[in-house]
Amino acid sequence: MLEIGTQAPEFTLPDQNGELKSLSDFRGQKVILYFYPKDMTAGCAKQACAFGELYPQFREKGAAVIGISKDSVASHKRFEEKYGLPFTLLSDTEKSVIQAYDVWKEKKLYGKINMGVVRTTYLIDENGVIIKAFGKVKAADNPAQMLGELE
Repeated sequence: MLEIGTQAPEFTLPDQNGELKSLSDFRGQKVILYFYPKDMTAGCAKQACAFGELYPQFREKGAAVIGISKDSVASHKRFEEKYGLPFTLLSDTEKSVIQAYDVWKEKKLYGKINMGVVRTTYLIDENGVIIKAFGKVKAADNPAQMLGELE
């Protein structure tokens, strides 16, 4: 996980509509940057839907919400449409941003060790500095927790 107080690594990735988005596009507002393992899975859908439900409150507080996974643009589009997600989903099929943010780790599942995205959320300030970092977050609780961090 990246250190609090460090500059968030800059990136440019395609969103669910195939449009390139950069972290610097969001300068001047806080950014909730969350990394999740896979579109259409139960935990990831719970987390995304909770961010979607709270999205108006995040906007009221001047914060953008961005989800990143290694899924394709097309997968993100299906995920957005199925759950009516109102925020940006970025596709990192090369895992370059996932690795830059240190969320690609060994994971144990049923005794097997695999590499994968560890569910992690960063709060980035208006100047692109990481001010909060949460690793191994609980999918259903994370959105409300992040809204509380904006108080």
